[in-house]
Amino acid sequence: MRTVGSVHINNELLRRSNMANTYHQIYLQTVFAVKYRKAVIDKSWRSQLQGVIGNLISEANCKTIIVNGVEDHVHCFVGLRPVVSVSELMKTVKAKSSKYINDHSLTSDRFEWQEGYGVFSYRQNDVDTIYQYIQNQEEHHKRQSFKEEYLELLKEFKVEYNEQYIFQDLI
Repeated sequence: MRTVGSVHINNELLRRSNMANTYHQIYLQTVFAVKYRKAVIDKSWRSQLQGVIGNLISEANCKTIIVNGVEDHVHCFVGLRPVVSVSELMKTVKAKSSKYINDHSLTSDRFEWQEGYGVFSYRQNDVDTIYQYIQNQEEHHKRQSFKEEYLELLKEFKVEYNEQYIFQDLI
């Protein structure tokens, strides 16, 4: 794992496949938010959290391409192995990363991720573009809110959704 700024990359896992005679290339971007979209992922420990999330993805035998985000949400770009379900990967990543935050008292209140997540698939030709997009999250969110970004992804991928289930209101 190497760090570029606050971004964590695992190039070795990006090149490695462990299943003989099984060839795959499944690129997914996952997006998940802090409960109530609270802006509590502080810059002082954000990079540490991204490293933890990247390691959890790698421990699930998936490829951590990049993990980055801002104070209220995280993007993960992952090379998924066919034997790993997205739902189990996300359940593990969210549960163990929130446990890490709480065990290390990184927030003043109990930390929780919002229920659910977004997941979007990409082609090999999209890898560099998506990598750059995730790498530049902080700059990107100076121009667009998380809600706008998320709704744009849902529309771009033609994902049907009910607005009442997208976000829990800010408290």
